Amino acid sequence: MSPVHRDHSADTAVDVMEHLPRSGSASAGGLASGFSPKHTLPVRVELRRQLHRRRTQLALAFMVLLPVILAIAFAFDSGQPDSGSRESTSPGSSFVDLAKQGATNFAIVAMFFAASFLLVVVVSLFFGDTVASEASWSSLRYLLAMPVPRNRLLRQKFLVAALLSLVAVVLLPVAAWVLGAIVYGTGPVTTPLGLTFGGWSALGRLAIVVGYVAISLLWVAGLAFLLSVCTDAPLGAVGGSVLLAILSQILNQIEALGGIRDWLPTHYAFAWTGAMVDPIRWDDMVRGSFSSLLYGTIFTALAFWRFNRKDITS
Repeated sequence: MSPVHRDHSADTAVDVMEHLPRSGSASAGGLASGFSPKHTLPVRVELRRQLHRRRTQLALAFMVLLPVILAIAFAFDSGQPDSGSRESTSPGSSFVDLAKQGATNFAIVAMFFAASFLLVVVVSLFFGDTVASEASWSSLRYLLAMPVPRNRLLRQKFLVAALLSLVAVVLLPVAAWVLGAIVYGTGPVTTPLGLTFGGWSALGRLAIVVGYVAISLLWVAGLAFLLSVCTDAPLGAVGGSVLLAILSQILNQIEALGGIRDWLPTHYAFAWTGAMVDPIRWDDMVRGSFSSLLYGTIFTALAFWRFNRKDITS
């Protein structure tokens, strides 16, 4: 076994065993008396393990780095309207054209660039790597033998992956807003239709955008989690979910598919733009949220079903 495998397996065993009950004698079933499955693999232990992983640190760091990259790119774009320019508020402009109008606009543009690919990759990474990586390190069977019940193991893994994904989704617009406030000021948000929303109204609409994007990624989370329990290769689980997300986006652009596109999980990916009009258009956001929740629930349920019937050999 390679040194990498030994290190990760040992870390997993030590972390979990430290939090197992240490009552005196063993029961007839071979477990320590007073043993309780609900005390195995606490969320804080799994969260600590994941936070110490390089891929987690790099993924969260990139959420902060992306706004910096965008600000540098916009600084070299002499053709983009500056803050306060009349041209910047003319109807027909895009959110990208209005990025320099203020902190909220800049945060929305960051979400626009990240929602369709970068956040898909990050969510796929956190959910697709969580179980498959244990199998690739040959530590999954040791977790189950300690013993951590299968359903609890999956639940704890899912909760930590969801928490990290939520942190990533929120960290991006927060970092973008702070940087935008420093570089472009805290003026009201300006939409391509020429509407403006200031103060708490602007922040409220940004919160709706972030919340919808988080919900719209639930189907990616469920799919990546399902693939993670079906393979021992983390790259296969992460890459498979990303490729299927891209395929769904491509199919959604084919108008010849007609009503079939309504059933694609990415069909309402940009329904968050409904938060940028007055009054807010909730219809597509509700449909998109329901679609993502439905797919995410189905994929997650299949992941639990498959894992409970899978022979763990690694």
